[in-house]
Amino acid sequence: MTSTRPTRMRRLLTAATIGLAAIALAACQPEPEPAATGAPDGTTPTASGAAPATATPTPTAAFALPASCDEIYSADMRASLQAENPPLNDPGVTMYSSENASILELIGSGAPTLRCTWGGPSDYGLATNVTVIDASQGEDIVAELTAAGFSDEELGDGSVHRIEQRGITLDDEPYTLGETHYVGDGAIVSTRWVNFAPAGYTEDIVATLWD
Repeated sequence: MTSTRPTRMRRLLTAATIGLAAIALAACQPEPEPAATGAPDGTTPTASGAAPATATPTPTAAFALPASCDEIYSADMRASLQAENPPLNDPGVTMYSSENASILELIGSGAPTLRCTWGGPSDYGLATNVTVIDASQGEDIVAELTAAGFSDEELGDGSVHRIEQRGITLDDEPYTLGETHYVGDGAIVSTRWVNFAPAGYTEDIVATLWD
């Protein structure tokens, strides 16, 4: 992980955002300006993964929002992420967990949300939000992701939706970026990543939170 390449990073994120929006996400809108706190969804996670004040655990019929990012991973996945791409919740990371307009609107509406990021401000990392939803919201999100070209596969009592793009930066360096979303009973786990997509990442969160 390095944060010493601001020019290349800006070019990469600009190219990646334009490419993903134009090719894959037909229902996208431009991202709003990052919140002053450095957390683009308006939350303020700490470096230890503590839940922000707006993400107080809110139980539903089937789901209770975790109190911290440490609670959404198995011990093995947590250790792997810490070894491969620390830190957890760097305040300089402002990447959203999705470019999908409906998901951004849901997170911005004040729905109980826990935000977790891995890596520093660079061209290598990911951002995840766990957001409480109801059944109707889940159905709408699934329909929109499917229409936008995301894959669809069953996982547990919900479904996983993925999309990926590969390209070349203006500096002639290859990049890969994408989104993975799990729509489950009571919550959505939304993740956007750039050059860092740990194997089994979403599946581990699902197993930890729902099993």
